[in-house]
Amino acid sequence: MERPGTWHDRRVGSRILARCCSWEAIKRTLPFLCWLPQYSIQWMQLDIIAGLTVGLTVVPQGLAYAEVAGLPVEDDEFYLTFSSSRQYGLYSSYVGCFIYCLLGTSKDVTLGPTAIMSLLVAIYTSGDASLAVLLAFLSGCIQLALGLLKFGFLLDFISYPVIKAFTSAAAVTIGFSQVKNLLGLKDIPRQFILQVYETFHKLPTIRLGDAVLGFLCIAFLLALKFMKEHFPRVYRGMPRCYRLCYIIVWVTTTARNAIVVVAAGLVAYSFHVMGLHPFILTGKTAEGLPQFQLPPFSEKIDNRTVSFSEMVQDIGPGLFIIPLMGLLESVAIARAFASQNNYRIDTNQELLAIGLTNFLGSFLSAYPVTGSFGRTALNSQTGACTPAGGILTGFLVLFSLGYLTPLFYYIPKAALAAVIICAVAPMFDLSVCKTLWKVKKLDLLPFLVTFLLSFWEIQYGILLGILVSLVILCYSIARPKIKVIDPHGPTLMIMSGLSFPSVEYLRDTIHEKAFTDSLPPSVTLDFTHVNVLDYTVVMGLREIQHEFRSQGRTLLFSGLQPDIHQILLAADLKDFQHPLSVTTADLYIDGSVEPLLNNVPKASSELNH
Repeated sequence: MERPGTWHDRRVGSRILARCCSWEAIKRTLPFLCWLPQYSIQWMQLDIIAGLTVGLTVVPQGLAYAEVAGLPVEDDEFYLTFSSSRQYGLYSSYVGCFIYCLLGTSKDVTLGPTAIMSLLVAIYTSGDASLAVLLAFLSGCIQLALGLLKFGFLLDFISYPVIKAFTSAAAVTIGFSQVKNLLGLKDIPRQFILQVYETFHKLPTIRLGDAVLGFLCIAFLLALKFMKEHFPRVYRGMPRCYRLCYIIVWVTTTARNAIVVVAAGLVAYSFHVMGLHPFILTGKTAEGLPQFQLPPFSEKIDNRTVSFSEMVQDIGPGLFIIPLMGLLESVAIARAFASQNNYRIDTNQELLAIGLTNFLGSFLSAYPVTGSFGRTALNSQTGACTPAGGILTGFLVLFSLGYLTPLFYYIPKAALAAVIICAVAPMFDLSVCKTLWKVKKLDLLPFLVTFLLSFWEIQYGILLGILVSLVILCYSIARPKIKVIDPHGPTLMIMSGLSFPSVEYLRDTIHEKAFTDSLPPSVTLDFTHVNVLDYTVVMGLREIQHEFRSQGRTLLFSGLQPDIHQILLAADLKDFQHPLSVTTADLYIDGSVEPLLNNVPKASSELNH
C-alpha cells in the first residue's frame, strides 16, 4: 500500500523539476543570467578597461567604414535630416553593444560595422541609404528566423578554404578601394577591375597633401602596432616609473586609430585657419542621436515612389548574401575566440543576437552589422571577462554622436583611408595555401575559385566556392573508400557509411572483384565501419545478391552493427547470410562453419562475439 504523502511528494518534485527546466531554458535564451550572479569588482574593472579600449577604436572605424559602404547625402523625406554618410557608421556601432550583452554567448565578440559588411552593403545598395537600412531590417528578420528554427548547423557547410579566400579577396578589394581617398583621386568607379584601371590611369592627378598625410598616417599606425606587439610586458616587481611608462605606451598603441584621426584633424584644422585646404575633408556630419522610426518600406526618387517590392528587387541576391555572410563572419569569430579562451558558444543563440541587432538597428538608421575580428581581438587582449564591457563602448559611441560630431568635419579622408587599410591588411593571408597543399590539395580548388571570382562579383565567388566545396563533399560520399582483402576469398572492407550516390560505385567495385575469370564462389562485404545505410543502397544490395544467387554463388555480410543488421533484415533479403566477423566468413568459405541465416542476435554483444 502506498504510504500517505507519496502522491503529494511526487507532485511537488515534478513541479520543482519543471521550474528548473524552465529556468535553464530562460538562461539559454538570456545568457547574461549565467554570468551576472557571479559578477565581481575585478571583472568590472577589466570590462571597463576593455569597453573604453574598444570604444576608442570603434568611433574612428565607424566613421571610416561608412565611407566603404558608400552611403551618400540623401534628399528624400526619410533622410531629410541627414547631411553626410559618416553618421551611418556610428548609428550602426552602438546597438549591437547593448543587444549582445544580453543575448550573446561569447565574452569577446563585439558587433558593429566591419570592412567586409560595409563592402557588401556598397555593392548591393549602390550607395542608397534607404536600401541599406531596409537591408538591415530584412537581414535581421532572416537571421532571427534561422536562429529560432535552430538552423545554425547550415553554417557548417561553408568550408574554411571558402571563408579564408573570401576574407583575403575582401581585404584586397576594401584596401584598394581606399587608395582613391589616400591619394585624393576623384571619379573612381566601384567595380574592382575598373577601379584598378582608373586609379593607375589617374595617378598623375594625385593631391600631394592627401598623399603625404595618408602615408604618414599609415607609417604611424604600423609603428604603433609594432611597438605594441614587441613592447616588454609588465612583471611583478617592476619599478613604478617603468610601470607608468608601460601604461602610457599601452594606452597610446591601443588607441592608435583614435590618436591618428584626432592628430590628422588638428593638422587639417590648422591649415583651415590659415586659409589653406591641402586635404579633402570628411565634411559635415549630422549631429545628435537618430530618431526611432520605421525602416523605409518605400522611397521617393525623382518624384517617383519606389515600392517595397521594387526595393527588394534592387537589393537582389544581397538579400541572401548579406545575412549569410553576417552570420558566417560573426559565428566564425566567436568560435575562434571561444576555442582560444576555453569556453563554448551556442551558434543558434549567436544567430538570435546578431538578428535582433540588425532588426532593431534598422529602426535607428543603421545598416547591417556583424562581428568585428579586429575589435574582438582587442576586447580579448585587454582582458574582457563578460560582454558587459560592450555597454561602456555603446555609451561612448552615443556620447560621440551627441557632442563630438561637429569636430568630425575636419577629419581628412586620407586619415580614415589609412585606418581602413591598416585594419584590413592582416585579413589578407595566402599562407593558408601552403597548409592546404600539405593537408589536402583538392581544398585549394574552392579556395582559388572563391578568391579569383570575388574580384569579379563577390556573390559569385562565395556561391561558387560553396558549390565546389559541396561537390568535393558529395564526391567523397559517392566514392567511399573500399579496401580489398583476399586471404581465402575476396573481402571488400567498406571504410565509411553508404548513401544512395555510392550505389553504382559499390556495384562496379563488386563486379570488378567478383565477376572475373576465376569467379570465386563467394564474396564478403565487411560492414564493420558502416554506420549509415539508406533504402537505395539496400535495393542495390538486393540486386547484387540476386546476381550472385542466379550464378549459384554467395554474397556474405560480416561485421554488421546492430542497427545496420536490423535494416538488412527489414529489407527481407533472400538467403541473407551474415557471419559475425570476417574470420568467421573465411571459415565458412573453407566449409568449416555454417553462416547465420536471417536470425537476429538478441544483443549487440552477440554480433561482436
